[in-house]
Amino acid sequence: MSDLPVELKYARSHEWARLDSEGTVLIGITDHAQEALGDVVYVELPEIGTEIDAGAEIAVVESVKAASDIYSPVSGEVVEVNQVLEDEPEAVNRSPYADGWLFRIKLSNPDELNDMMDVDSYLMAIEGE
Repeated sequence: MSDLPVELKYARSHEWARLDSEGTVLIGITDHAQEALGDVVYVELPEIGTEIDAGAEIAVVESVKAASDIYSPVSGEVVEVNQVLEDEPEAVNRSPYADGWLFRIKLSNPDELNDMMDVDSYLMAIEGE
């Protein structure tokens, strides 16, 4: 787990967030989460234009083991979804921080990123699980 990207913010529910230069946030699940899920076989993504509050369910990742709800770590409007996952849901396993991202949100409250954990805090949280 020491290879977690340091530039990301992390949620206790195992989502990550990356603020882009245009003020949008890319969201995905962590390597820890995809490993716990096992082989991902389907990803249900939100509709573009969906307004979401931080902490609300927004997507579902299904694996051979289970289905897991994905929570939005920030509030805003979904402006893009990762279309690659329709045909290649296994990208979440293969590359959770790059090709396997889930969706992009236009932030409505940038301060919510400050409520998320940095890499060190996230590592301590998952070590305690």
